[in-house]
Amino acid sequence: MKSRRTLLAAATLAVALTTGMTVALTPAAGAGTTLKAAAAEKGRYFGAAVAVNKLSTSAYTTILNREFNSVVAENEMKWASNEPQQGVFNHSSGDRLVSHAQANGMSVRGHTLLWHAQQPGWAQGMSGSALRNAAINHVTQVATHYRGKIYAWDVVNEAFADGGSGGRRDSNLQRTGNDWIEAAFRAARAADPGAKLCYNDYNTDGVNAKSTGIYNMVRDFKSRGVPIDCVGFQSHLGTSLAS
Repeated sequence: MKSRRTLLAAATLAVALTTGMTVALTPAAGAGTTLKAAAAEKGRYFGAAVAVNKLSTSAYTTILNREFNSVVAENEMKWASNEPQQGVFNHSSGDRLVSHAQANGMSVRGHTLLWHAQQPGWAQGMSGSALRNAAINHVTQVATHYRGKIYAWDVVNEAFADGGSGGRRDSNLQRTGNDWIEAAFRAARAADPGAKLCYNDYNTDGVNAKSTGIYNMVRDFKSRGVPIDCVGFQSHLGTSLAS
């Protein structure tokens, strides 16, 4: 478990990255002089969510490039952003993030191929087989476009319900059939065999109905050869600074 001091330092840096402040961190004796160096010493990476329009802000990119060795797009790789019209893809913002990462020795986590939220309007108006086909085509086209450039994809995001049921969230994607998540993972593997494929959700870092439901899904997938490599424990952390 991380110490309170470590968590506070990480949270403070997150605020600094968002606001463009510069924060000096004092490393522990013998540790790496940056967060990414300290992570690399343990065979890990330390990442940040990036709004691509911030890459033109020098204070932002200075901290990003110095402290982090992995990035994930805040919104630029979500369905509404990169397929605003059916079959018409716009990868310009995602490509900019990938180019920045490659130029600075960073890995890229793709977020997210399918999610019940932030869908384009045309997809929100679909259902049944039409939506299923459109969703799988989206997975295939986006993963193919970034083939070999993404370390890990959040293939499906937040598909399980909160509360005590341990079941799936009611969404237009879920209503296309209970196997939609499996179909998405198989399509992602076919499109980019080298990327790690993750399921991502929140409120799952403890044992509860939701995390148990996800565990059972992953166990079923592994037993049947459905390609899945990881589960993301999503959290939204914040801190407030006294005035």
